[in-house]
Amino acid sequence: QVQLVESGGGLEQAGGSLRLSCAASDGGFSSYALGWFRQGVGKEREFVAAITWRGANTYYSDSVKGRFTISSDNTKGTVHLQMNSLKPEDTAVYYCAAARVEGYYSDSWVYGSWGQGTQVTVSS
Repeated sequence: QVQLVESGGGLEQAGGSLRLSCAASDGGFSSYALGWFRQGVGKEREFVAAITWRGANTYYSDSVKGRFTISSDNTKGTVHLQMNSLKPEDTAVYYCAAARVEGYYSDSWVYGSWGQGTQVTVSS
């Protein structure tokens, strides 16, 4: 099973930026895409963004579209999430996940491996 390691979380003020990274131990060869999900305190886990390894097709939730950008480095098996114009409601633990099924990337059931998560806190 692929191991995923997230990095880059932290504390930022509203309007600021953070960049998250996720490294896949197998270089991405065993998955169709990498996705980011987040879970705030007392909230359900929600889809943020995803990118396919082949073709670099990107998908975003409406809540982050235009503010967040997902990108991939296939040579390193790494995916980045650039988060700009941060809002307090972006505060959550962010999880990276590897899709074992092609398509439906906004649905958590397609993801077979999950990272441990990284905390993002946005202060007002």
